[in-house]
Amino acid sequence: MKTLVNRILELIGQSEGTWGIVLEDLDLGERWELNGEDLFYAASVIKVPIMATIFNTSEHGETALTDLIVLKQDDLVGGSGVLQHLTPGTALSIKDIIMLMIIQSDNTATNILIDLVGVDNIVHTMKEIGMEKSTFYNKLMMNNPNPKGFNQITPNDISKLLKQMTTGELVSAEASDQMIGIMKKQQIKDCLPEKLPSPYSNFNNGMTAWELAHKTGWIPGTRHDVGIFYVGQRKLIATVLSKDVDDLLSKRILTEIGEEIYNYLQEGAIC
Repeated sequence: MKTLVNRILELIGQSEGTWGIVLEDLDLGERWELNGEDLFYAASVIKVPIMATIFNTSEHGETALTDLIVLKQDDLVGGSGVLQHLTPGTALSIKDIIMLMIIQSDNTATNILIDLVGVDNIVHTMKEIGMEKSTFYNKLMMNNPNPKGFNQITPNDISKLLKQMTTGELVSAEASDQMIGIMKKQQIKDCLPEKLPSPYSNFNNGMTAWELAHKTGWIPGTRHDVGIFYVGQRKLIATVLSKDVDDLLSKRILTEIGEEIYNYLQEGAIC
């Protein structure tokens, strides 16, 4: 992993600001972190522990993923997602709302789920996962944030969540598989996976089939992408957070980090 780390350090050295990165090669048992305990504004990455909370309540019979929720006018908020454009009165299953929250980063879907389980429940789930320094206070796209603080995450906390998901220990093995399946359907592909070959192309040219279960997050000056790379039979957890970095530059560096990770796994892939 040393060559990969050196290349990533070269890439982020092109920018000012702060990067928080954790890479963990699950096959070789190698791990590297940079600013792993630093706090970053969570942006939409907070939607991953929210998803875990919903699955946890379902696991304990408090909700069912098939339960229907009716979209209300008061639910609608701006930013990313399609629910804000749908007709109030539309009914969707909790599973479909989770899907929209993750694959389209839908803010209305996120707030509906926060209201469903409550802020305290989400905070409790995060603590159970071991997200010791991360904080959660606020729904998204609200005019009056909680004066107690902001939604924040650390690279180590997110990496811990992703590792539990990968090993089937996040809520349960079945829930972990379902959450990974949802994150593999991510439609926002302009960061870690942007420069990678199509997963659906013909791999007779020597490329290895791959998938990425991930979640992006962005507000001006903050850009993240976190997830699990699957290349052949190789697996690597990548948590890449940034703050105070030029927006266009952070996006370009994230795409190049994704390419470097893919090439690293491709070279050692077992097909």
